[in-house]
Amino acid sequence: MKKEELPQDKSKLADFTRELLYVKNIEGQYEKELSTGWDIKSDALNCAWDEIARRTNFAKESVAAGSKSPVFYFMELNLMDLATLAAYTGFWKWSVKRHLKPAVFKKLNHQKLEKYAKTFKISVDELIHFDGTN
Repeated sequence: MKKEELPQDKSKLADFTRELLYVKNIEGQYEKELSTGWDIKSDALNCAWDEIARRTNFAKESVAAGSKSPVFYFMELNLMDLATLAAYTGFWKWSVKRHLKPAVFKKLNHQKLEKYAKTFKISVDELIHFDGTN
């Protein structure tokens, strides 16, 4: 890509980060240049963040409705899936899946709750008392 063709489209991340790209200068030599973004890349990122917001809101509503435990919300909030959460906590994947059920979650001992709280970087109290309306 030529230096003058380097996209400088404004994105939501423009104030926080820029991307380093290698471009050719007028002599045909490569040099480093910063880009604030591309519209296409920005649109893709916005779609991804919209999907994350949708999934997090769904998880929050599910906890508030009593169909899922707070583990489900914090798993979504932290962009984790069952396998990832299982790896972080040391629980079996099937155990994590069971812990998403409110009735099973209410019976978890303090040690297991601490593992989840530590993984989500919250207190056990925040985990236990989260009701989806916060």
